Amino acid sequence: MTLTEERLDAAFSALADPTRRAIVTRLSMGEATVKELAEPFTISLQAVSRHIRVLERAGLISQGVDAQRRPCRLRTDTADELVGWIADQRRRWEGRLDALEAHLEQVQAGESNE
Repeated sequence: MTLTEERLDAAFSALADPTRRAIVTRLSMGEATVKELAEPFTISLQAVSRHIRVLERAGLISQGVDAQRRPCRLRTDTADELVGWIADQRRRWEGRLDALEAHLEQVQAGESNE
């Protein structure tokens, strides 16, 4: 699946919130229920559930059904896509910076020859 502009915007928007980043960090250690995810926060279960829905819509986590439990887990495919996008951006900028450095070296060499 390709990372569309809409999915990219949704993922970065979801990760802009510190509570949602903390939830993602917790889920990177393994699946957890909403109640378990809510434990370190001073917000209601309902508020944590809203954060989880945002993360789910962004494709960053999924919620399964296991008997009475609804464990949340990190979706590594979306995280991998984000890492790939960031790596592409980094390569582009490094290429631009290398070109700028080469240009500046040429300018400096020209000035020293005058």
